[in-house]
Amino acid sequence: MTSRHLRFRGGRQAELAGILDLPETAAPSAFAILAHCFTCTKELKSQVAIARVLTEHGLGVLRFDFTGLGESAGSFAETGFAVNVDDLLAAAEFLRRTAAAPQLLIGHSLGGTVCLGAAARLLSVRAVVTIGSPSTPASLATLLGREAIRTIETAGTAEVLVAGRPFTVGRSFLADLAITDFATVIGQLGKALLVLHAPGDTVVNVDHAARIFTAARHPKSFVSLDTADHLLLDDDDARYAGTVIAAWASRYLR
Repeated sequence: MTSRHLRFRGGRQAELAGILDLPETAAPSAFAILAHCFTCTKELKSQVAIARVLTEHGLGVLRFDFTGLGESAGSFAETGFAVNVDDLLAAAEFLRRTAAAPQLLIGHSLGGTVCLGAAARLLSVRAVVTIGSPSTPASLATLLGREAIRTIETAGTAEVLVAGRPFTVGRSFLADLAITDFATVIGQLGKALLVLHAPGDTVVNVDHAARIFTAARHPKSFVSLDTADHLLLDDDDARYAGTVIAAWASRYLR
């Protein structure tokens, strides 16, 4: 694949860093947006592997860093689920203006939940894929822990460890965790849905996949990722996910 580094304004006007991956031999048949997991970046090994497989199947793929992460500007402490959704909508608008409107949204972990929250507002999108995703933004409360939540409520921010790395989380993040009726959002998606999840996922329990699948309307599909870890760090697991996505999405993309 060939890759172009680019920058564009996010939903809250922070400058976001992105990479547009393209097939090497022909123009893309359609475009997808690939959203990374909570506190990850567009450079995560599995993100690159999935994008590579999709370009091998003729798709163009935009992956980008959410506000305050990776090479994007802005403060992570001032972000949350709503900011992520706005960033995804901004990425879709940027792609529409510079190449073609996206027809496929793919989100890893929280990125998949963000895709579910944004998809209904994007008329060009015909299909959505979640990979190891929480069934609601409120699910992240367990990741933060009660002590951190109490600190945020009293002091405004708290430092939490995610995958061994420290991140500062603020009140805006807690406000988004109050979104409880996410099943209705999923039920009103109006797009084809593919849910990918590993039964042994130790970060996001596979029960979340069941909730997403149950809340969604047809057409919907579920595929087990077998023994894959949450981040799909094994290249074979990531490429398998990409191959399944490409084959499934071909039925829905123009």
